[in-house]
Amino acid sequence: MVDDFLLDLFRQEVSTNAETLNRGLVLLEREPGNARMIEPLMRAAHSIKGAARVVGFDMPVRLAHAMEDCLVRAQEGKLTLTSGGIDNLLAGVDLLVQIAAAAGPGLVAWEAEHGGVVESLRIRLESLARGEDAPTAVAVPLPAPPQSPKAEPAAGAPSPPPPPPAKPPLSPEPRTPAPDVESHERVVRVTAQNLSRLMGLAGESLVEARWLQPFSDSLQHLKIQQAHLGDELDELLQLFPADARSQRGRELVAEIRRRLVECDRLLADRIVAFENHARRSDDLNSRLYREVISSRMRPFRDGVQGFPRLVRDLARQLGKQAHLEVVGEMTEVDREILEKLDAPLNHLLRNAVDHGLESPEQRVALGKPETGTLRLEARHVAGMLSITLADDGCGIDLERLRGKVVARELTTADMAAHMTEAELLEFLFLPGFSTAENVTEVSGRGVGLDVVHSMVHAVGGQVRIETRAGQGTRFHLQLPLTLSVIRAVLVQIAGEPYAFPHNRIDGLVRIDGGDLRSLADRQYFELNGENVGTVLARQVLGLPFDEASGNDVCVVLFSNRGRRYGLIVDRFHGEQDLVVRPLDARLGKVPNVSAAAILDDGAPVLIVDLDDLHRSIERLLHEGHLRRAGRTSGQETPRKRILVVDDSITVREVERQLLSSCGYEVETAVDGIEGWNVVRDGRFDLVVTDIDMPRMNGIELVHRMKAEPRLQSIPVVIVSYKDRQEDRRQGLDAGANFYLTKSSFHDETLIEAVQELIGRA
Repeated sequence: MVDDFLLDLFRQEVSTNAETLNRGLVLLEREPGNARMIEPLMRAAHSIKGAARVVGFDMPVRLAHAMEDCLVRAQEGKLTLTSGGIDNLLAGVDLLVQIAAAAGPGLVAWEAEHGGVVESLRIRLESLARGEDAPTAVAVPLPAPPQSPKAEPAAGAPSPPPPPPAKPPLSPEPRTPAPDVESHERVVRVTAQNLSRLMGLAGESLVEARWLQPFSDSLQHLKIQQAHLGDELDELLQLFPADARSQRGRELVAEIRRRLVECDRLLADRIVAFENHARRSDDLNSRLYREVISSRMRPFRDGVQGFPRLVRDLARQLGKQAHLEVVGEMTEVDREILEKLDAPLNHLLRNAVDHGLESPEQRVALGKPETGTLRLEARHVAGMLSITLADDGCGIDLERLRGKVVARELTTADMAAHMTEAELLEFLFLPGFSTAENVTEVSGRGVGLDVVHSMVHAVGGQVRIETRAGQGTRFHLQLPLTLSVIRAVLVQIAGEPYAFPHNRIDGLVRIDGGDLRSLADRQYFELNGENVGTVLARQVLGLPFDEASGNDVCVVLFSNRGRRYGLIVDRFHGEQDLVVRPLDARLGKVPNVSAAAILDDGAPVLIVDLDDLHRSIERLLHEGHLRRAGRTSGQETPRKRILVVDDSITVREVERQLLSSCGYEVETAVDGIEGWNVVRDGRFDLVVTDIDMPRMNGIELVHRMKAEPRLQSIPVVIVSYKDRQEDRRQGLDAGANFYLTKSSFHDETLIEAVQELIGRA
């Protein structure tokens, strides 16, 4: 019985060396006589053979040995590896990967089913090593990946061939270096969850360190106030003649002055020491944070190892010749971004080979090399990850695309005729849209570019296309460097801070209120010759309205699928890097909010989900309920007031938005004590409270309200994570009218309970 630890090492060894073989064999096919390129391939095959021998698996030992013999003969110049020979060696790599995946108790069954295929390939490789012509490689028994529902093959379409071996998922720990790369660093395994928690703690530490500087500034202010106090004391003493002062009075004055000087000196020393400590702490925490962030970064090459092989195999299947150049392999990319890039880049490469590149005969007739070139480049530009995939093929036929758009009744012929190139190319990203005449096993279902667009927008990026007839097509993907930290624009809405991802907005403008124009119930203003429709952020987010202050109107500009909106906010608060904190999964999807973060001063802030915001705006437009800037709350019918008491900022915000969106006026409190003080001093129609809170819990708050004659008639709704029967009974016995769980955010239960108790807003 082989130890599990050894099996794991064997799988890692095969995975790492298989990547080296796949990449090297594809390159070797272009330069079959390059002995220098064969050396690392020999070492990789030898390493797999040695690892298989250690764990006692004879079948991969024999197969790897046959592959090594072929490579040795090729290095000695006694064998020229043609495309057929490369096919056989690549088939051997695929089988070794499958054997490693089945290593363990399931290997015996795998050998029984596929051992004949392995033995047949081994015999072919031995014939190849002897200089005999080797037939086409055998079909490798690779499991097909699961098909998504919308990617089902069309009726009657041929079944797709077995795909190249799936790349192993990106693990959070660094991989074992390839045999041809020297490394003297030790490698440890760390789970992704541990890294995420570590990054969260590092972010909190950085925020806490930045709090020290404002505290230092307050000490400086205290020092100035103390100096003013000394001056004012001297002025006070001048009002009393020196001869009128008693001996005791003169002694007290001297003592006070001495103590002031001593306090001033001590405070100055402490301020200097504190500022030095604050600088060291900020530097230390900044370096810690950068190191934690870098631990999440992976070289771009880790996510594209299998793509040269994919392009090579797909081109051969289609009767074409193509090779892929990867530029910027060592560009650092966030692990999550790298994982999400796999499917979009896979689709783009398949489209480029199938639709973009011409056949060898066509390329020669056009004066191009027989072999088409695909170039995949990754680099950092202006704080973003820029990925470009370019081909030197025929380009996109814009007139044919225009005809497809009209044929599918996506627009009129007259409108399509006046569309720009950029506007036309946007149609390619629509679900199910394809310019292919026939559906094949490679493409034609209109799935690929939709996947690309969805992934890029899901991570807050952008994608655009450039094409030139007869010269090729370029896809530009602009993505954030990491999903863990974002650059955000901070604004204030209804007295609370909100963050807009910097890379998702078009800009910020400040306009005069008189520049707003109205058409029916909609407002707009003119910007660079374009009419931009405006929407009040307070209405979209379900926040209370207030009197407009000043003539200036602050507008956040953002676009979605070619439509631009202007979101009116209260004021701008600058930019800041934020550590993204996911919301509690128990809350589900919070409307118009994607995540949370902590500001430099320790205050929480919600990060706006612009895609969800766009849907909310579209819904308001459809319903025709848009408010116009300038209308004040004084014009509104008095609304029913609700007090929300909860120590969680996220829960308070969700409940406030949910109730405000139904028209109620909502006030919040952070715990039971504050809730008790607010409800005593104000006028409320209903109270919504949590149970577990610091200083005073929800049960005690209900008891106090019911004991107060003026407050006992106010209905109370308890909303808690606790769902035990005894908790429910305790809340109702205290006097609550309803006891709900926080899952009620996701349906109409909370709103129905409120409306049953106090009616509509």
